[in-house]
Amino acid sequence: MNASSRLTVVRLLGVFAALSLAVAACGGAASIPTRDMFGTPGDGSAGGVPAPAATAGPAFAGGTDKQLYERTAADLSVTGPLIVRSGQLNLEVAVLDEALAAAERAVAAAGGYVAASQRQGEDEDASAMVTYRIPVDRWEAALAALRKIGVKVLSEQTGSEEVTSQVVDLGARLTNLRVTEAALQAIMAKATKIPDILEVQAQLTGVRQEIEQLTAQKRSLEERAAMATLSVGFSLPPAVAVAQVQEGWDPAREVDRAAATLVGLGQGVANAAIWFAIVLLPLALVLGLLVGVAWVVARRFRPRPASPASPAAPEVISA
Repeated sequence: MNASSRLTVVRLLGVFAALSLAVAACGGAASIPTRDMFGTPGDGSAGGVPAPAATAGPAFAGGTDKQLYERTAADLSVTGPLIVRSGQLNLEVAVLDEALAAAERAVAAAGGYVAASQRQGEDEDASAMVTYRIPVDRWEAALAALRKIGVKVLSEQTGSEEVTSQVVDLGARLTNLRVTEAALQAIMAKATKIPDILEVQAQLTGVRQEIEQLTAQKRSLEERAAMATLSVGFSLPPAVAVAQVQEGWDPAREVDRAAATLVGLGQGVANAAIWFAIVLLPLALVLGLLVGVAWVVARRFRPRPASPASPAAPEVISA
């Protein structure tokens, strides 16, 4: 069994399930007796709340609920496989601004647009990352046009994911929820007791919230399958950065700056020698002279220590 046959079977099963739920819901709703404002049973005659006229068949038959039928058909209809495409492309470009403008024109010509962009760095360090949304049927053409913009393709990565089964599943779940919503609305129209009304209203609110969530998921998958996502990085090649640095180098100017620095150092040494000879040297001589005089005076007037007495000679006794 091929993919189209499986898809047809899934659609038929979804429709049969929806029809079964609708018939059961309508039968259950018709069996609920109505009550008047005093709580006594009513059959739709005077004194009770009139019940809505019963439909001649299921919600999908004979156009009794045309809007529900159209929404259900839209939920289950999937034309061909749904494939979500995405990719990453890194390019080396000669001039960043010109490459960005050319890429935007190429994507716009394919029916796409810029979803997000980021730029960083300046001069030779400048780079950019741009995310494009491109129609799936123009994916290959747009990718080929973007490759031609770069001087070199640094890297390229693409991927795809088929989401047909997910969309069909969401459509079937939405169909069942819409049938449940219609059945709850029929029960709400016939219920007269406040507790019953509140309970049905709570269930109806939950079903509607789930319908909104599933509808958003289904729409997101369909949009992603219709518009592919491609992230492109733009950067300058190293050769361009080196050339830009060389363009700002002037040997003659560097020689002048070095000579000026040497002259400045010589002038500083000469200034230090002048200050030493005129100011520091005389001060050092005067200070040395004063220190020498003070040392001589201190040596002259310093008291001398007394010499110790010599021991007496022993007496010699003659015989």
